Amino acid sequence: MSSISGILAAIATPFDEDENLVESALRAHVRRQLDAGIHGIFALGTNGEFYAQPPTERAEAARIVIDEVAGAVPVVIGAGGPTTKETVAIAKNAAAAGADALSIITPYFAAASQDEITAHFRTVAASVDVPVIVYNIPARAGNAVAPATLEKLAEVENITGVKDSSGNFDTILQYLERTDRKTFDVISGNDSLILWTLLAGGAGGISGIANIYPQTMASIYDLFVAGDSEAARAAQDSIRPIRNCLALGNPNTVVKHAANARGFGLGPARAPFNALSAEAKSQVEATVAADLERGLA
Repeated sequence: MSSISGILAAIATPFDEDENLVESALRAHVRRQLDAGIHGIFALGTNGEFYAQPPTERAEAARIVIDEVAGAVPVVIGAGGPTTKETVAIAKNAAAAGADALSIITPYFAAASQDEITAHFRTVAASVDVPVIVYNIPARAGNAVAPATLEKLAEVENITGVKDSSGNFDTILQYLERTDRKTFDVISGNDSLILWTLLAGGAGGISGIANIYPQTMASIYDLFVAGDSEAARAAQDSIRPIRNCLALGNPNTVVKHAANARGFGLGPARAPFNALSAEAKSQVEATVAADLERGLA
């Protein structure tokens, strides 16, 4: 597989109240996405709380997801770490488990130069024989992949795409300008920019909101491909209320609480990133109820 397109669900990892991974809930959540028509599964990314899981648990979650999908759609596994050595180990494990592609976040916490970032991705890509997707999320990682750096990385045979979660649409445009759209996929990691990325020539989006409304998110791409730009715009605009709720706390916690309000049984986020005020919970629940009334699904 050399291309990723459409809407990939950035699935949350279900935990119980004691913060144990719940295999049955993870399988059910994957099946929920597939039944809704999602075009791919992106597991163990930011929404999947990879940063809060030890390598053994990440490996187990990856195995479960890949097994449940069973080839129905592409599976991208988040395989990043703060150091190159750790990332290579995680990447090899995910590739061996059967991932169709790997998402590799920039090194994080410590500042990294563009040369160091380039070397990191080249080394990881050389260690596996599956496609690698660069994950740019500077607000969380503290390091950004400059457009000129991405242009260099796109020349590596198995670095085949980028997920941009910077929230800066100009970054997406520069990525598109500096890469070959026929061989390199530029994917929005920001739900609000999916349609605009498609219109600019991007390949699709990796969506956290799909945890709550998978059918609605998948429809943005389906309607766009069908040429119904008005309906695609309506679907894109329809997620604004729940997107506004992300400011109420840790976005992963908000997404899980919203999905749980739909009865999806994803459990809590891991402490300490799991506290929402009673007021915030009420606002999220009211937003979900109103969204469902409006037809989001």
